[in-house]
Amino acid sequence: MAKHKYKFNPESLSYVQVARSSKEKIFVFLTYFMASVVVAVIYFLIFSLFFDSPKEKGLKRQISELKANYEFFNDELSKLEIVLEDLQDRDDNIYRTIFEAEPIHSDVREAGTGGTNSYRDLEKMENSELVIGVKSRLDKIMKKVYVQSTSYDEIIDLAKNKEQMLACIPAIQPISNKDLKKTASGWGYRIHPIYKIRKFHYGMDFTAPSGTEIYATGDGVVSELNSSKRGYGNKIVVDHGFGYETLYGHCSAFKVRVGQQVKRGDVIGYVGNSGLSTAPHLHYEVSLNGEKVNPVNYYFNDLTAVEYEDLIELSQKSGQTFD
Repeated sequence: MAKHKYKFNPESLSYVQVARSSKEKIFVFLTYFMASVVVAVIYFLIFSLFFDSPKEKGLKRQISELKANYEFFNDELSKLEIVLEDLQDRDDNIYRTIFEAEPIHSDVREAGTGGTNSYRDLEKMENSELVIGVKSRLDKIMKKVYVQSTSYDEIIDLAKNKEQMLACIPAIQPISNKDLKKTASGWGYRIHPIYKIRKFHYGMDFTAPSGTEIYATGDGVVSELNSSKRGYGNKIVVDHGFGYETLYGHCSAFKVRVGQQVKRGDVIGYVGNSGLSTAPHLHYEVSLNGEKVNPVNYYFNDLTAVEYEDLIELSQKSGQTFD
C-alpha cells in the first residue's frame, strides 16, 4: 500500500501530494482488515472441509479402531453362541436323559432380557445400531449361561442321588417268572373278559396261583392299600419317588401297611382273584410323573436281552386280559 496519495494539478502541470483525513485512514485500514478476515475465513473453511486437523485424525482413528473391536466382539460372540448351543444340546439330550429329567423348554432358554428401553441411553451414541446389537447379543448369552448353570446344578444334585434313584426305579418283575410262562397279557388294546369290548389295557397281567408272593419292584413307600369287590379289587400302590409309582391289583392279601418302607424284592402281598377278575392273576402297572407307561420297559434288572424279547412277544400274543 502506498504511503502517500498524489493528485495532478492541471494549472501547474504537476502532481501534488494529497493529505488524507483521519476518517479516510481508518476506512482504508478497516477495508484491508475485513478483506484479510474474509480471506482467512475462506482458507479456514476450505482446510476444515477437505483436510483433517491432527485432533480429528486421532479421533477418527479411534472410532475406526472401536468399530473394528465391535466387529471382532461380534465374531467372538458368534463362536460363543455355537459352543453354548452345543452345551444346551448335550444337556437336554444326554445329561438330562441319563438322569430321566425333563429337558429345559426353549421358551426358558430363549427368554428375553428386557425391551428397547434397556438400550435407550445407547441410542444417543454414534453407531448406536452396532453398539446395541452387540449389547443385546451379550445380554441374551448371559441369560442362557445363567439358565445352563442352573441346569448343571440340578444335574449335579441328580447325580448325587443317582444311586438312590436306581434303587427306586421299578426294575424287576413283580412275581417270580424265570421261565416267563406266567406272562399273560401286556400293554395295549385287548378284549375285556367281562364286557367283551375292545379296551386299552394300561398294565401287564401275570397268571399265578392264589397265594403266590408279590414283590416290590423298587424301593419306595406304600402309599395306598385298598380293598374292593370291583375294579382292581385288593390293590397295593407303592410310591418310589422320582416320579415313579407302581400298582399291584387283584391281591388275595396284603403283607404291608400304609407308610411302610419297602425294598426291591420285598414281599408286599399275594396273588388273588379279587375285584373285577376272571381268574387268579396279578395286574401290574407303572406310572411316571402321573402318566401310565408300559411296564415291559422296566424289567431290565432280572432279564437278559433274549428273555426281554421273549417277554415282549408273549405279552403281545394274548388278545384278552383277566381284568
